[in-house]
Amino acid sequence: MHFRRFPRPSRSLRPTWSLRSASARFPRPARSTGVTGPLRTGGTLLAVTALLVSACSSGGSTSASTADVALAALPTATPSALSPYYGQKLTWRECGVPGFQCATMKAPLDYDKPGAGDIKLAVARKNATGPGKRIGSLLVNPGGPGGSAIGYLQQYAGVGYPAEVRARYDMVAVDPRGVARSEPVTCLTGPRMDAYTQTDVTPDDQKEQGQLVAAYKEFAEGCGRRSPKLLRHVSTVEAARDMDVLRAVLGDEKLHYVGASYGTFLGATYAGLHPDRVGRLVLDGAMDPSLSARRLNEDQTAGFETAFQSFAKDCVAQSDCPLGGSGTSTAQAGKKLRAFFDGLDRTPIPAGDADGRMLGEALATTGVIAAMYDESAWPQLREALTSAMKDKDGAGLLVLSDSYYERDENGRYTNLMFANAAVNCLDLPAAFSTPDEVEKGLPAFEKASPVFGKGLAWASLNCAYWPVRATGEPHRIEAKGAAPILVVGTTRDPATPYAWAQALADQLSSATLLTYNGDGHTAYGRGSTCIDSAINRYLLQGTAPAKEKRCS
Repeated sequence: MHFRRFPRPSRSLRPTWSLRSASARFPRPARSTGVTGPLRTGGTLLAVTALLVSACSSGGSTSASTADVALAALPTATPSALSPYYGQKLTWRECGVPGFQCATMKAPLDYDKPGAGDIKLAVARKNATGPGKRIGSLLVNPGGPGGSAIGYLQQYAGVGYPAEVRARYDMVAVDPRGVARSEPVTCLTGPRMDAYTQTDVTPDDQKEQGQLVAAYKEFAEGCGRRSPKLLRHVSTVEAARDMDVLRAVLGDEKLHYVGASYGTFLGATYAGLHPDRVGRLVLDGAMDPSLSARRLNEDQTAGFETAFQSFAKDCVAQSDCPLGGSGTSTAQAGKKLRAFFDGLDRTPIPAGDADGRMLGEALATTGVIAAMYDESAWPQLREALTSAMKDKDGAGLLVLSDSYYERDENGRYTNLMFANAAVNCLDLPAAFSTPDEVEKGLPAFEKASPVFGKGLAWASLNCAYWPVRATGEPHRIEAKGAAPILVVGTTRDPATPYAWAQALADQLSSATLLTYNGDGHTAYGRGSTCIDSAINRYLLQGTAPAKEKRCS
């Protein structure tokens, strides 16, 4: 699944998200407004899909959609074997970004065997600016999984969250285990990632299916070879337990938190494990942890179709739309885009890339999906599609795709896609186990999205070849006894469908659902005064909005 997504203030097309996907291919781009993250998956289209499915709790290769088992809370007393971690003192230092401090925190690699070794986690903070009485620390996570929370803090949350929030809270982030600065998972070199992201994820015959399976295996084997011990210990449950260690080390009795996309799954997991330590939790662009990986991927596929229809409706009303003009239906626009993708599958077009990459179907699809996260990217997408479809110039779509994958101009990738797959494939069993299962599931995906369905279905196969067996299963999260929790859902969110926010709010015993009637991934910081005021009031006063409050 492509869930978790991370907002990036410097790139308008990237919402943060963080949703998880089971597939390894479409990671969620972070938003430029920087509030929620992406949900991301595992590989190109591969990655996008992965983000989709794994972003949520995945559920095995069965088609079951929900789980009846609830996440059990941990004992309230801290085990003596963990006392050294809970009692450690952080040494803060300057870290190259004015106003921010950094430190390194230790956590047990394996919470079941705390004496078997440590993992070092990178932490950053920006102290409350005042005026007003300090409330505590506000931990932020943009999603992914795989998005750097420290990058999000330093680029957006620590400077772009409302001044009144930054005045009362120390703004804090920890890169989750296996992510960015926290002992990052590594899998492939830049050139091999280039090949991976260009793999055809709409195979037309057995040969192409074999090539896709080989790509998934190469990716998985690379992760297993380069990060053998770590791959077994990057689950969301372990990351949530790390957050509780950080809470204690910071001196806070309660955890205050804002999580977007996949970050909502991480935050909800914390609440389920430690309901008595929940402070003010905002879960924006929520995921439903009770769904199987396959169901999550199908839902996310439908979400991207909904987003595309909104884009197409807007596009055909513009004079520069390459998908049609006034009078063109969204279905006709979708068929034209699908035909364009099919043409690229046969004959890629030049993209002006210094490394010689051409724009094929996989990279073009990723570029389009990247722009679905934030409607402010629609003009850029129209321009990129026009250049590609009319002038045979794929440079614009390649830029969008590279942004999604976090590839720089030198051909280097961050570890986003590696961590995304590592977390997703550990949290939930694979959506599909074999190519035959994908074939049988194709009709449901293609019904959910005539434009993206086939590629997202095949992208959901990536965890089938993972070198480590999944440790998680779909489950409900109730967090009985927790303080009021605020769940936020956007009605036309492409990566985390609104129904997921409704479901999570129903599961959590103390949740209130806040609804944004609009487009894009996540809602906080996207321009709705109604949404922002309600969230700010909750963070500053602890007062949740009225039940069923809706904003536009």
